[in-house]
Amino acid sequence: MPGRFRFRWGALAALTALAALTARAAPAADPGEIPASFTPQVGSFDYTVREVMIPMRDGVKLHTLIILPRGVVHAPMLLSRTPYGAGPSRLGQYPQLATVLGQSDVAAALVTSGKYIRVDQDVRGKYGSEGDYVMNRPLRGPLNATTVDHSTDTYDTIDWLVKNVPESNGKVGVLGISYDGFTALMALFHPHPALRAVVPINAMVDGWVGDDWFHKGAFRTDSINYYYQQETKKGAGEPLWSPHYDDYESWLEAGSVSQMTHLLGLEGFSMAPKVFAHPAYDAFWQAQAVDKLLAKEPLSVPVMLVHSWWDQEDIYGNLAVYRAIKPHDADNSKVFLVMGPWFHHQARLDGNSVGALRFGADTAAYFRSQILKPFLDHFLLDEAPPLTVAPVTAFETGTNEWRELRAWPAGCLTGCTITPRPLYLQPQGRLGFEAPAAAQPAFTAYVSDPAKPVPYVARPIHKGDAAGEERWQSWLVSDQRDVSTRPDVLSFVSAPLSEPLKLSGEPIANLIASSSGSDLDFVVKLIDVYPDGQAKSAAMGGYQLMVSADILRGRYRDSYSNPKPIPVNTPQRFRFALPSVNHVFLPGHRLMVQVQSSWFPLYDRNPQTYVPNIFFAKPEDYRAATVRVYDAGAEASFIELPVVGAAPATPGLARGRKLAAHNIPSE
Repeated sequence: MPGRFRFRWGALAALTALAALTARAAPAADPGEIPASFTPQVGSFDYTVREVMIPMRDGVKLHTLIILPRGVVHAPMLLSRTPYGAGPSRLGQYPQLATVLGQSDVAAALVTSGKYIRVDQDVRGKYGSEGDYVMNRPLRGPLNATTVDHSTDTYDTIDWLVKNVPESNGKVGVLGISYDGFTALMALFHPHPALRAVVPINAMVDGWVGDDWFHKGAFRTDSINYYYQQETKKGAGEPLWSPHYDDYESWLEAGSVSQMTHLLGLEGFSMAPKVFAHPAYDAFWQAQAVDKLLAKEPLSVPVMLVHSWWDQEDIYGNLAVYRAIKPHDADNSKVFLVMGPWFHHQARLDGNSVGALRFGADTAAYFRSQILKPFLDHFLLDEAPPLTVAPVTAFETGTNEWRELRAWPAGCLTGCTITPRPLYLQPQGRLGFEAPAAAQPAFTAYVSDPAKPVPYVARPIHKGDAAGEERWQSWLVSDQRDVSTRPDVLSFVSAPLSEPLKLSGEPIANLIASSSGSDLDFVVKLIDVYPDGQAKSAAMGGYQLMVSADILRGRYRDSYSNPKPIPVNTPQRFRFALPSVNHVFLPGHRLMVQVQSSWFPLYDRNPQTYVPNIFFAKPEDYRAATVRVYDAGAEASFIELPVVGAAPATPGLARGRKLAAHNIPSE
């Protein structure tokens, strides 16, 4: 017993001594594994990046990324100015510039060719740039008392670039999509001498008439989501949360737009109160309409305006700019127009299809390689190749052909005319070019109930995920059969066509209608109804394709700036333009016109009772109304169609160029 205890005490003493020795040998503290600084080794990358802060005339510095293909010399610079974060998200993650740019940049192929330098800049107040952010900052003047705007910021940026980027040739092009298209247009005001080309794609031009915020007085509810994302943070804002998965249910439950902003805590945001204070097309909107401003400016810089036929966000702006500045281009040398079969910003993506429509080739790749590249090469490269781009390049939907034209609208290069032809709404849901024979006025009626508005796509409507975003992008080509059987949607259909019918230009809606309410919206849709027995896709049999559609808030039927109630139960004329088309209705197809009084929740509900400001309508203001659309007699409703006469059967440009997959050059 005693010997055993002596052994244990001895072992314990030895262990204690070993522990003490180990403790003395261990470091006092673990320094960690993250160094104080680290410089990535990017010597094998095929590009370099310079991150700079460029000073503006008021002292504010703007965060700018200059992306240079390795070894580039004497190259023009392509500048974009954005509120969405300068530079592609994968910058610095891959050694190949082609992988970094991917489909995020419409000019990717130009830059990866090694002949161009790419410059991305955060607009003032966003992401890495100093200063204050103002949504679509107006030009200096009545709406902007400061000394700076996007025009001056672009000028100062270009001035710095040409003096501080020795690899450049001193020439700059500005391009961008959507908001970035808006900033591209701003470069045209008092442009820098080094600015040699501007390419606005799907630009935001007039937020009231037909772009992001309104369409002819009807407010686009998703604008609230955009304000939230852009103004809650200097960087990327969070998407707006919704009380319900189905946006239809959320907006219906909220009531008015102001009530929704109250529920979400957004009353203090700077843009929403401005919009709420200006529901009509007053001086606030007119003084910042870019097309109206550019119409007063001299034009010295070549411009390529890029428009998408199914642009779900900015379908109005670029064609309005074209109409405004084309008179300044007497010799057809500075204003170019491209119109493609795309949704908003699809010009930088795959262009083989949009929604259920298939074109048989990548139309967007064709634009980038055969139209955009030759344009920029001609005006920006020192050894400029000849310009091969037509003044107008228009994709013709229906036949899926590109057309090269001298101006817009025009149905062909030479030898054809555009004649306005009335397409009459007729009794029993018929549609035709012959005026209804009835001598006495007749009408078709429906009840428009704000409690049961017509959805713009099938429910549930949810944009908060990838599937919802994809649906949003292609909703303008969605099948309209989903609503054609609703009792509050009138559908007028023609007989099958025996020969092609081509339209080029703006269809004009002329509705003669009355309402039991003192205010009302009208939605008019021009639709191509496919015949059954489609060779390539049986599912397309009977498809109802919206070719052109828009909305008018009834109080603005006579004046956008001076709203007034609709006389109750008294026929009124509601005349308004639909978005431009370049479409052929093929033999066997039928024309359809749909008329309804809500498009929800794309647009806010009209209470159908006249109130001074619909943004603040009360629940008791929303009332059902009986609507009569007159379709017989001397005052029958019609759609004025821009019908193209037969083009000469000659090859080449007069008939357009058929686009096929095998002849689309790769980038």
